[in-house]
Amino acid sequence: MPTMNEKDYYAILGVSKDASQQEIQKAFQQKARKLHPDVNKAPDAEEKFKEVSEAYAVLSDKDKRARYDAMRSGNPFAGSGAPSSPYGQGGYGGGYGSPFGGSPFGGGFPFGGSWTGRRSGRTAYKPENGADVVIDVELDRKQAKEGARRGVTYTHYEPCDHCHGTGSMATDRAHTCPTCGGTGSIGVDMASLFGMGTFQVVCPECNGSGKVVADPCSACGGSGRTRVRSEAVIEFPAGTHDGDTVRLKGRGHAGTNGAASGDLVGRAKVAAERLEGRAASGFYWIGFILPFLVFSAISGVFTVFAAICLIPLVAGIAMVVTSDVAHRSALWWKRGAMQVLNGVANGLFFALIAVWFTSCSQRMLMAPYYYYW
Repeated sequence: MPTMNEKDYYAILGVSKDASQQEIQKAFQQKARKLHPDVNKAPDAEEKFKEVSEAYAVLSDKDKRARYDAMRSGNPFAGSGAPSSPYGQGGYGGGYGSPFGGSPFGGGFPFGGSWTGRRSGRTAYKPENGADVVIDVELDRKQAKEGARRGVTYTHYEPCDHCHGTGSMATDRAHTCPTCGGTGSIGVDMASLFGMGTFQVVCPECNGSGKVVADPCSACGGSGRTRVRSEAVIEFPAGTHDGDTVRLKGRGHAGTNGAASGDLVGRAKVAAERLEGRAASGFYWIGFILPFLVFSAISGVFTVFAAICLIPLVAGIAMVVTSDVAHRSALWWKRGAMQVLNGVANGLFFALIAVWFTSCSQRMLMAPYYYYW
């Protein structure tokens, strides 16, 4: 999700960067009326409405707009009020003046511009556990039966070395978001337009977490992790079957901002046991046709369905037979039987209807003959 300083709120509202508050409000009202979910039923209308509301919430507030302009321009001293200490307002210098000006974010180091002149742009602080990395490993029947060790190379995220996974170079890695005050959302007053009161949108600066990284690491951009290629050895035990998994704890994607890492998951792919493609379709069609043959034979209308049913039945058998059945394991045949049962379950209802309809049609055709005699 794009962060606050990655979005062009002026372009979203369709106004210039020096637009007045009246122009911003008018542009918002026009777009909000067109995009409101109660009026516009387009699939993306609600998302665009929230985006427009988010832009208005920032640009309609003088302080938030100043901070936004400062982040967009890359000037850590823009949008400031009265001069402050070289350490920022509330910093070690208290309220003493400084030729460097105050922080555009209204806080001291490391929130605002530091005495070193480092850019003060922030990123969202949102710890989330890392995802698992799943790798398919091909094994033959012998390897699956006796067990095997396989080396793999994979790409994943790992904790950043520069910031040790925190995302921040400062001692205190997380701070309350100044845009939303730590609530994770900002309100837009919609009463004048739709009588809805305040409309809440996710804070664009902290992405809803209520916290920000004050001094983002230059190596990872504040996420606390970097993308790397690694190697690992996955050991499959004896008696492994197709689809079985082996987990290596903590070897998957690193979490953001110091959160826990996911696992590296090796998933066995044993061709001799894997039922897929033509064979799976063949077993299914065999099962699907069987109810038609059984019910047509019981009802005495077998000859009517014989030509129709035998064709897909023979085709299904051919698809199974041509799938290298000589090198398949017992598990493969078991999975094939499950596919046949699945086909039977789906074909049963249709077979009953077809047989009943055919029987009724034949009786109607023969009725005049019986009546005559």
